[in-house]
Formats: sequence, structure tokens, C-alpha cells
Amino acid sequence: MIDAVIFDMDGVLLDSEPFWQEAEMEVFESVGIHLTREQCIETTGLPVNNVVAYRYIQKPWNCKSLEQVTDEILAGVELRVRQRAVLLDGVTDILAFLRKRNIPAALASSSSMRLINTVLKNFSMENEFRVVHSSEREEYGKPHPAVFLTTAKNLHISPDHCLVIEDSFNGLIAAKAARMKTVVVPMAEQWNETRFNIADSKLRSLRELSERQWNRLNAIP
Repeated sequence: MIDAVIFDMDGVLLDSEPFWQEAEMEVFESVGIHLTREQCIETTGLPVNNVVAYRYIQKPWNCKSLEQVTDEILAGVELRVRQRAVLLDGVTDILAFLRKRNIPAALASSSSMRLINTVLKNFSMENEFRVVHSSEREEYGKPHPAVFLTTAKNLHISPDHCLVIEDSFNGLIAAKAARMKTVVVPMAEQWNETRFNIADSKLRSLRELSERQWNRLNAIP
């Protein structure tokens, strides 16, 4: 049975992936790296410090520290969240669905607590999640399962009784490695990628998570 649902944040609660892409393209441009949106999508789901380290290895720069580049990207995403962010279709419905059944919701994100808190405050959702956890507090980020395993531990619920809702392949791998049930809502441009078929359920929107879908997920051993 599913005793808790763990949500990713970026791409699940809000369509923030374009914000990350815009901020990354803007900041990396300032250190001489010219990225396309497609190149930014390649690192979706990875912690921002890992993305910065990865780009530095590809093409080192010396005009800014890695920490400064990371901070500028985060600041760019935060600004866009406050100015333009909206909750994705179905988010409020599924949270109400879980409250009605007394099933706790948790949040486990690759984003920093700084950005997580910005998002939760922006949508007045500070009290929606029993546990809120960031992979910045783990030694390894997604696709390592640590962020999900710690979240389950803090919920006092066995990992195999948790359902994870993700949008990225890195997050999906992490949830699978944690032995959790999985729902994936990939970006539209990634919908036909067969690698997402490893999820227990693949949806175009959280609105598709119906009572029937829930019962089917619950029945998966």
C-alpha cells in the first residue's frame, strides 16, 4: 500500500524548468559558455552545483568562482519564480486527494532549500508537506536515491510504501533505486522517450492521476 507520496518540485509542482534553462543560459553566457535549451535539458534533475561543475569541466573559466555562478543561477530562478510561476495543472487536486485519505505528502528536490522556501512561500504552501528535504543536504544528489531515502526516514515510512512523483529521468532513476513506486510526468518534448517507460505510471498531467490510477498503483507489489 502507498502510505506517503513524495513530490519532486521543479517540473512537478510548477513549470520551473524553463526558468532554470533561461537562468543557466544567461549566467553561463557571462563566463563564455553558450548553451541551447536542448543542452540545458540534458542536465534536468541534477543539483545546480553539479551542473556548474559539469560545465566547468567541459569548458573551464576563470572570471567567476563556481560558487558565484551557482548563486547567480539560483538568484535568476528565484526572480522568475516570484514574477511568473504558476502551479501546474492538478497539483491542488492531488494534494486535496491525499489530505482526504490522510496520506502525508513530502517534498524531495534537487533544488536548494533557499529555492524550495521561495517556491513554498510564493504559493502559500508552507504547511502542505510533512517533510521537506533538499539533496543539498546529502553527499550525493539525484540520480543517487539518498534524498528520497532520507525523506522516507523522516516520514517514518518504509521506502517500499512510498510513491514518488517525478518529471526528470534522473529523478526517476533515484526513486527506482530507493525501491519506491513511481509516477513520471515528463516534459512534453520528452514524452516519447522510451526510457521513461520504467516508471510505474507515465502521465501527461497530474490531473490524470485518477482514483483508478491510484488503485492500480496501490496494487503493484
